[in-house]
Order: sequence, then structure tokens, then C-alpha cells
Amino acid sequence: MVSRLSLYLRELQQLLRIGKKTISSSKLGRRLGVTDAQVRKDFAYFGHFGYPGIGYRCEELVLEIRRILGTDRTWPVALIGCGNLGQALLGYRGFGKQGFQVELAFDIDPAIVGQTFEGLKVIHLDQMRELVQEKDVRLAILAVPAKSANQAVETLVAAGITGILNFAPVTLNLPKSVSVVGVDLAMELEQLAFAVVKQGQATK
Repeated sequence: MVSRLSLYLRELQQLLRIGKKTISSSKLGRRLGVTDAQVRKDFAYFGHFGYPGIGYRCEELVLEIRRILGTDRTWPVALIGCGNLGQALLGYRGFGKQGFQVELAFDIDPAIVGQTFEGLKVIHLDQMRELVQEKDVRLAILAVPAKSANQAVETLVAAGITGILNFAPVTLNLPKSVSVVGVDLAMELEQLAFAVVKQGQATK
């Protein structure tokens, strides 16, 4: 359900950008490939947001979804790993638009530590604990090689990080108190390749 809330949020934000002020559950569901009943069920779980004869007010629903997701405020984020992927993530403007601000960047490579990317100076991982606690950072993005991931995670957990977005293609050893979302780009391409192969077989 949480993943659908994020999809609803993106779609509603797009509707606002094109000047749409209201939308029905059927139209919202159709745009996202779900039934109107599913849309109503998802929102009803958190309260009553629709209006008879109107549907949903887009701006109001955006505010409610952001409140539910906890993104109605800005979350400071720490980035661990400032190689090619990390630098690309630092340049991604979508984080700020959705309430996330990368405030700390860490690495252990002497060639990278001390450099500045996107206005952020890269700090050695050894200093993480003090700085994370000082800025009350609880979320981190992990963009390090697979072989370094679990070692970096130990430092993250010790610093008090409780949520990790993991780009390293490896399973992390984490305590139950820490939530993780994995992003394996190669795996996503594998799934896409499989779908294309199956589609090709079906048309033969």
C-alpha cells in the first residue's frame, strides 16, 4: 500500500502541475492501472478524503499523503559513497522536491575525501557518528561497492541511522530496528529483459 501511496502522490503532483484541481477515484485508478475500488480502499484506510460529486481535491490529497508518508517536513539524509553513482545521486533534484535533503556526504577514498560535489564537501566515514548525531540524521543512502557495504552499514547503525536506501547489490546484515529498501538496477533490467523475452515468445 505504501508504494501505491507514493504513486498516487506523483500522479496528483503531476495533475496539479497541469492545472487539474480535482479527480475521481476511477480516473486516478485508470491512470495508474488499479481499480477505483482499490483507490478508495487505500485512502479509506487513513481517513475520509473524498467529496460526493467532486472526487478528490488534488492539492488537499497531496498534503494528506505527504503527512501520512512523513514527508510533510524535510528529512536530512547522509550519502555514503561518492563515486560515480554517489555523485549522480547528489545531482538528483527529485530528492529535494519530495522532502529529502542530502546534508552529509561520506567516503573513505583519499582521492574523493575533501572534494566538493554539488556544493557538499565529502567527509571521511570516520567522522560520521558525530556529524549524523549533530544534524539528527536518521536516513542514509548507501552507494558503495558490494564488498564494502556491510562494513559501511556497521558504521551507519552505530551512528544511529534507522533507514537505509541501499544501492549496493548485496544483502545487508541489519538489526530489526533498521529499515532498508534495496535498489538493484541490474536486477530491474533482468526483470525487464525477462518481460521482453516473454512478450516476444507470445507474439510468435
